[in-house]
Amino acid sequence: MFGELEQHRAELTAYCYRMLGSPFDAEDAVQDAFVRAWRARDRFEGRSAMRSWLYRIATNVCLDMLKGRQRRARPMDLGPAVEPIESNLNARSAKEWIEPIPENLIAPEKDPAELAVERESIRLAFVAALQQLPARQRAVLILREVLRWEASEVAELLEASVPSVNSALQRARATLAQSKVSTADPLPALSAADHAMLERYVAAFERYDMAALTSLIREDATQSMPPYDMWLYGRDDILAWWVGPGNGCRGSRVIPTVSANGSPAYGQYKPSPQGGHEPWALQVLELSDGRIGEFTFFLDTVRLFPLFGLPPRLDP
Repeated sequence: MFGELEQHRAELTAYCYRMLGSPFDAEDAVQDAFVRAWRARDRFEGRSAMRSWLYRIATNVCLDMLKGRQRRARPMDLGPAVEPIESNLNARSAKEWIEPIPENLIAPEKDPAELAVERESIRLAFVAALQQLPARQRAVLILREVLRWEASEVAELLEASVPSVNSALQRARATLAQSKVSTADPLPALSAADHAMLERYVAAFERYDMAALTSLIREDATQSMPPYDMWLYGRDDILAWWVGPGNGCRGSRVIPTVSANGSPAYGQYKPSPQGGHEPWALQVLELSDGRIGEFTFFLDTVRLFPLFGLPPRLDP
């Protein structure tokens, strides 16, 4: 039975991640679901497929975990953009933020078409929008819109009626529409031009060449740095931060890692007084029309760098 459970780990992790907004919570939820499945194996009579049975257990685990819990969000969900000054840095609990997930944790062996849909439905903005939904509506929308389950299948999983599932889906769609995100259009794979642009970005960032960086960043780009609630709007404010309060990033090294939430990701290491470079941020970049449109600098390197396979430091 262990083998049957393991073959569903990646897709269940993706499902639980969309429900919970954290890769660490998602892994805990899947492990809990597997333990519950193992303990209940004598009651599994094969009347439903193993996959749907596991989804039912995983959904119940997620619903239990979400009871009384604060919804995770991104900084831009909490208020307007602010000036690029240090006094606007306000740290909040790590449990308040959407956390990134490495692509290889949820889609290790998918064909390109499936992977495109997978990427779109784990984009940071989409996962953040999901967190605005009540937990059961969230489950309904993911199962119906992302995983393409029939209403009757979702009703059976949630022990609800088909009309109640359809009603929950309509309410969830209405809420999600306000966020202007969806899974309707699959996220395209990076083009050769995109890869070349990203190589120029890494080289320019390591040189701290603001003139070169200006040509690579959209004028309406945004930047956020969880666990700080500050976020910036516009290329001018982003660059003002980099040469102002963020000038400590000068001399950084930037190395690529596995994609995060369908987007390019990099480990950023700042110069260390002891020599070499120390972890500073996991950079997740979203591209738009051949330029960088969104920077998210996740500063929880203690947990995220091991998750993304990044070294603990870089020697001189």
